[in-house]
Amino acid sequence: MALYTDINFNKSAKIFVVGAGGIGCELLKNLVLTGFTNLHVIDLDTIDVSNLNRQFLFQRIHVGQSKSVCATNTVKLFNPDVNITTYHESVISPKFNAEFFKQFAVVMNALDNLAARTHVNRMCLAANVPLVESGTGGYQGQVQVIKKGRYECYECNQKKSGVKSYPGCTIRNTPSEPIHCIVWGKHLFNQLFGEPDPDQDVSPDTADPEAVADAGAVAAASETETTRKSTRQWVEDNEYNPDKILHKMFHDDIKYLLTMDKLWKSRKPPVPLNLSELQGAGEGSSNGTYALKDQRPWSIQECVHVFRESVRSLSNKYKSSGYLTWDKDDKPAMDFVTATANIRASIFSIEQKSRFDVKSMAGNIIPAIATTNAIIAGQIVLEGMKILRGDWAKCTMSILQRRPTNRRKLIVPSPLEKPRESCYACAEKPEVTVSLNTETMTVGGFEEKVLKKHLGMVAPDVEIEDGKGTIIISSEEGETTENNEKTLSHFGVTNHTRLKCDDFLQEYELVVTILHNTVLSESRENPVEFTVSGSAAPAPAPLPAASAVETAKSVNEVSGSNSLTPRKRNREEIEIEDNDDLVVL
Repeated sequence: MALYTDINFNKSAKIFVVGAGGIGCELLKNLVLTGFTNLHVIDLDTIDVSNLNRQFLFQRIHVGQSKSVCATNTVKLFNPDVNITTYHESVISPKFNAEFFKQFAVVMNALDNLAARTHVNRMCLAANVPLVESGTGGYQGQVQVIKKGRYECYECNQKKSGVKSYPGCTIRNTPSEPIHCIVWGKHLFNQLFGEPDPDQDVSPDTADPEAVADAGAVAAASETETTRKSTRQWVEDNEYNPDKILHKMFHDDIKYLLTMDKLWKSRKPPVPLNLSELQGAGEGSSNGTYALKDQRPWSIQECVHVFRESVRSLSNKYKSSGYLTWDKDDKPAMDFVTATANIRASIFSIEQKSRFDVKSMAGNIIPAIATTNAIIAGQIVLEGMKILRGDWAKCTMSILQRRPTNRRKLIVPSPLEKPRESCYACAEKPEVTVSLNTETMTVGGFEEKVLKKHLGMVAPDVEIEDGKGTIIISSEEGETTENNEKTLSHFGVTNHTRLKCDDFLQEYELVVTILHNTVLSESRENPVEFTVSGSAAPAPAPLPAASAVETAKSVNEVSGSNSLTPRKRNREEIEIEDNDDLVVL
């Protein structure tokens, strides 16, 4: 392969490539073959066998090794003189601060999740470094140039999280689809091995609206000591015995559900698992029709065997390392959810899924296609070359469509928009209004759900603008931990209280105006804990307006999912995820 040497741009410009997966591999190859000689690449992930079908810089011998390191070693074969610095770390690490980002002429994103994209966007804004954002989903993709003060940033138009929520009573009591069982399996993982979340309870829900009156009363009255204990306490008391967990979760709890007879008047009732009736539970049955175990549904015997093995492995890891985080690329964790989901599916007469299918559903995976990644990576380099030549007027957003337009174009350019004045990331003085119940929202919930999950902060400090400088949240570990369980109202936060929120890592400041609201939602199946709008709310009369920032349409947070405000421009918005786990075409 020949190097391109006749293009007029600064080939020695320092470029930061964030991500070395599907897009990142193609991007690194393109940059080296285009003649760039000074690259930095970061990726926290290691190589999985499922990556090999489209991440062509990797081979089977690389499985388990660092993506950034292996990708670098491979592209150096194209040009041994290229200088590449690699980082096998998270880009959200404090060491990659604004000063670090300032050394680069351009940053190129090839990331696979919303949180990291949001963080890199803010770091580039803080460092005033141009960013080329990108992503793919199936046959679609897009590339966007971001420049502080000139073009809109990644957060100017809110992205959907891509995570769908499900009613808790459906997950716990009346699953009807495979995804319900998979979500329950992930919740059980967290209850047994992760940081417990009250919103992810796996026990039967006696408060289910369908189980009220006599049925609910019977169920509530029949609670045993086992069901009253927390799941974590119960499994620890039973030393993580796999068979006892199986019996409780898939026999006792199912029999308990059957006492809520109103639930089963129009549904087929579940059938409790009887371990004594399972023969050959050690190995299970094989099916010669399928060549790969991961691509066929497991028998119940196999599921029980895998469940036992994964519980033993995960419990040992939990006892030695503390809280575990579920990861689709961690074999015991993935095995646990697959076995758990399929046992529960069998009990409720729901179609069972292969490990391959469960992995794609549990990881919210969008199909990744090699040719899509290659096209988008090429567009990233072209936009980067425009930036390095200073041809800002020629920069565009490139949208790769699933089908050609009437003019036979697959790649459609779209003019870049100016920054949105009410954007809470790139506005001169970012402000948002958060509507919530200050009497029920805890400080810890506000930090995790509003500031971190919704607003993308990493290490927030929060001060009440009360003239006293009261700090309710500190990024210093342990400094305000005692505040986490207290409500916002405990600290005098009420209607139109203003909070100054600062993230030292992102060099980002945001003023949050709180609106006290006790009637956001009364629906148990679709609860709304808070809503967020990207501008300050007007203060109550007769006080003057709290902010001159123009009012924007509200972007609502509904059970952790954003309600997307339609864009003015007429183009398809693609929420892109460059995931590394689905073998497609």
